[in-house]
Amino acid sequence: MTTTRRALFGALLAAPAIARAQDGFPARPIRYVCPFPPGATNDNVSRTMARALQARLGVPVVVENRAGAGGGVGARFVAESRPDGHTLLNASAGNLTIAPHLNPVGYDPLRSFAPVAYAGEAYSVVAVHPSLPVRTLPELFAYARANPGRLNYASAGIGSAGHLRGALLMDAAGAEAVHVPFPGSAAAANSVIAGDCHLILDPIAAPQVLSGRLRGIATVGEDRWDAFPDLPTVAEHGVGDNWPSGGWFGLFAPAGTDPEIVATLNRAFNDSLAEPEVTAALRRFGLRPLALSPEAVARRVVADHAASGAAIHRLGIA
Repeated sequence: MTTTRRALFGALLAAPAIARAQDGFPARPIRYVCPFPPGATNDNVSRTMARALQARLGVPVVVENRAGAGGGVGARFVAESRPDGHTLLNASAGNLTIAPHLNPVGYDPLRSFAPVAYAGEAYSVVAVHPSLPVRTLPELFAYARANPGRLNYASAGIGSAGHLRGALLMDAAGAEAVHVPFPGSAAAANSVIAGDCHLILDPIAAPQVLSGRLRGIATVGEDRWDAFPDLPTVAEHGVGDNWPSGGWFGLFAPAGTDPEIVATLNRAFNDSLAEPEVTAALRRFGLRPLALSPEAVARRVVADHAASGAAIHRLGIA
């Protein structure tokens, strides 16, 4: 790890403990902030984990949607909240490792939050409108090169994982496509279903592929997605080896939250991940659940922040 990355990691973990643990935490309902609109993958994950945490913590855990700026509005709200464990962020990689490289977000992704837990890695499906005459990734690449500037791809917003992955996919194709950002992944998927956009890379497209409303041509993930065993990964086509992850969800508190509170939340979250009902729900949303310590989550944020920044710089995304 370089000196700079060591410093960033240290800052991420060692922010001054402003709040002290109170006896009987949690002392009141917990606000579980989803920085995207209802129906988005982040929202689905938030509601699943909020229900599980409520049962374990013994207080209401209320999902609050604060959408805008590719997840930046909700993230900033949590960053500026009292660090007492009662306001939490269901962050995605886009909030913390992609969007801050593209826009002023009003928070420091490596200093403004205390990592708590990790929901899991998110698969994505590369899905196209059925009218597009492609059935495989090589056919999509050939079509994009033969029709320069004609293709567009929808995403959950500027700085989302779908935004960066779409740009990386077109870079691999040696072609260009127009990025069309939407206020959330549900709206992005609907635009492709309607035929207004051609392409999306997002887990939320999975049900539409299964129903036949969209056509899946590949998946993004470390291995084949069990929901689509016949669809090859982009890696099987020689694409994506140098992509930053960009596909995960995790729980974060404001910087300065007492480590004892973080540890309590981490235990409750990880115990929830072990519940068969929670595991099944997260898998339906395209996640591969993975329990991590706060320190491991911090390391992941630092590494992905650096990798995403390098990719954005290389691609010239603005």
